[in-house]
Amino acid sequence: MPDPAPRPPRDPAGLPPEAVWLGLDLGTQSARCVAVDSAGTVLAAASRPLTSRRDGVRHEQDPEEWWTALTAACREATAVLDDPARVRGLALDATSGTLLLADGRGVPLTPGLMYDDGRAADQAARANAVGGAVWGALGYRSMQASWALPKLLWLLEHAESAADPDVRLLHQPDLVTWRLAGRQVATDASHALKTGYHLVDERWPAEEFAALGVPARLLPDVVRPGSVLGTVCAAAAETTGIPEGTAIVAGMTDGCAAQIGAGALTPGAWNAVLGTTLVLKGSSPHLVRDPGGVVYCHRGPGGTWLPGGASSSGAGVLAREFPGADLARLTAAGAALDGDAVAYPLVSSGGERFPFRAADATPFVLGTPRGEAGRFHAYLLGVACVERLCLDYLDRIGAPVDGPLTFTGGGARNAYWNQLRADVLGRPARVPEQAEGAVGMAVLAATSSGVPVRDAAAAMVRTGAEVRPDPARTARWTPVYLGFVDALAARGWLAPEVAAHARARAHRPPQSMAGRAATDTEHSRARGTAQ
Repeated sequence: MPDPAPRPPRDPAGLPPEAVWLGLDLGTQSARCVAVDSAGTVLAAASRPLTSRRDGVRHEQDPEEWWTALTAACREATAVLDDPARVRGLALDATSGTLLLADGRGVPLTPGLMYDDGRAADQAARANAVGGAVWGALGYRSMQASWALPKLLWLLEHAESAADPDVRLLHQPDLVTWRLAGRQVATDASHALKTGYHLVDERWPAEEFAALGVPARLLPDVVRPGSVLGTVCAAAAETTGIPEGTAIVAGMTDGCAAQIGAGALTPGAWNAVLGTTLVLKGSSPHLVRDPGGVVYCHRGPGGTWLPGGASSSGAGVLAREFPGADLARLTAAGAALDGDAVAYPLVSSGGERFPFRAADATPFVLGTPRGEAGRFHAYLLGVACVERLCLDYLDRIGAPVDGPLTFTGGGARNAYWNQLRADVLGRPARVPEQAEGAVGMAVLAATSSGVPVRDAAAAMVRTGAEVRPDPARTARWTPVYLGFVDALAARGWLAPEVAAHARARAHRPPQSMAGRAATDTEHSRARGTAQ
């Protein structure tokens, strides 16, 4: 829908001022299309729901629904535009690690195995035994059962269609780009990461795949995000309302798309997405290798690396612990109490995955919350403590962390929580006005005009309000945070050396943000060279 607020003129950084860029997003629950102009004004937006089937560790969707939902959203969004012919390019993000098998015409042969489908534990062990050296060289050390390669191995073992001589592996966005272009086009390196694509050498690991029984004929070509894959064909134009000839730009996974939408692209910049779980995505000039295997890097546009990790803790704990509650009322009451109790906000029953990996991790509470409001505040504080530990962990493994910070996701709509997080972290953060994956993909689509992604983001992303920490509150919360770190270490979940790093970092003398960023950049360069 049209953005109702008047905006000052913006420098479009060389982008065609009359152009409109489409950002398409395939999430878990919906398919979305936004139309954004070169100055960052959202001209139209539409979405359609998606349905899932869950059975224990299995999670599937019907791939045909991705196409029908997304085309309906595109038709609605483009119909609102004063002149749809202004649309010049589009890019698409989707969930990380979701895949299917299709035939040579792009017709799905299997359901879509979703990003959190955990059926392939045995296949993950086999993939790690065969390809461990490659995964280590790429920085993430090992694959999890929910990653795409283990699920591909499961499909090859269990799906009857795997014997089809013309069968193809498709990541979630590949089905859509195939139909938009009217032919199969390359996948992007971001979605191919969890399928084992070698991001350094930019190739499929042929020897390891042969040992795993993955035929080379299944695998799509791969290009970097931001590459032009083709153009919208006549049939797709009629179905979607997107003009024929519109450039189709290789996209990224949903977490990376949100990062672009937040403008977190300079070295040391981070975007903290607080949704059901907490996801941190940053930018680094070098590949970040994690001995603990909880952080992995995407290759970003322009030769950068995008390290990040996804926690099993986050705002989803509020829906579980306070079902149907008035969260605004609880926020106000909890803020008035201002208690020191802190709760470990674990959402998943499968343990923790970032900033540490512990399958046996369970929730706990430190201190005595005062009533329902006090318990609610303890969870808000717990999320902030997990977030600070994530950044301490990232610092320890050599990721630059002291650049600009942005808060996005549903949790960022809570102003008190934003302030609490900034106070616990002891650093300022911005809350962008339109930080969502679809907007990030509109920014990436704009690079088809020849403008680098950082310049396009500078022109199109509205940075929003800044949340500044209160030094006195940071001093108050630091002992609470360190007590939380000690509790994790005492339970055997957090490695002693990680806990020690968090304590040492907490006692560093304060610096200006510019000084911290410069120091951290030099520190990270030294560690990156050593790696």
